[in-house]
Amino acid sequence: TIYSILFIVFIILLIVTAFITVALTYFQLAAEDHEWWWRSFLCGGSTGLFIYAYCLYYYYARSDMSGFMQTSFFFGYMACICYGFFLMLGTVGFRASLFFVRHIYRSIKCE
Repeated sequence: TIYSILFIVFIILLIVTAFITVALTYFQLAAEDHEWWWRSFLCGGSTGLFIYAYCLYYYYARSDMSGFMQTSFFFGYMACICYGFFLMLGTVGFRASLFFVRHIYRSIKCE
């Protein structure tokens, strides 16, 4: 059914967000920049900004909406939804990076 396909795509989105954020955190740590916390959150959450940019494209190129009420409702609700995606995916990216950083620094042997 459509809901099972959407759920699988949602799980893939979470996995890809986690892996990309971990890779970007690794590159940042390899460059000896150890202030990775907020950058990992923003890297994960940037998908929400992309979704909002696509909403702008969709509104002006594809939809037939016009008028103040339709415009304000569309962009208002989409801003709330995209903000939710930003927070959700930013949290996934941060938690994945936190797990990765704790794992790699736990395996360092100092003698």
